Amino acid sequence: MIGKVWRVERGTDVVGEITIMEADFPWLNGRFVPGPGYPELRPHFARELELVETIDDDVTAWEDAYSRASDGVRLVAPNGRPVAEFLLHIEDDAAWFRWNDEPVPAEPADGSA
Repeated sequence: MIGKVWRVERGTDVVGEITIMEADFPWLNGRFVPGPGYPELRPHFARELELVETIDDDVTAWEDAYSRASDGVRLVAPNGRPVAEFLLHIEDDAAWFRWNDEPVPAEPADGSA
């Protein structure tokens, strides 16, 4: 994975590219180069990172911020295929994410599994 380039897209806009610098399972870390679609999302990613530090205090606020940052965003693997699920953080010229090829099943509303 080191040196591979992942694309972050939203609609037809390129949000940015992530060149993988480190793989620390399950996270991939890399250098983020913003594209033309990033300025609109930058404040949402910044807010999401602020709230992730206090996620235990208010998970709903973090979920809302992350939803705004990731709305319509797709993460495209080096092979050109979008991944099914991902969690992405962007700060300045750094990005880190984890991903799944298959969607993660939703938990039942009552919390039982």
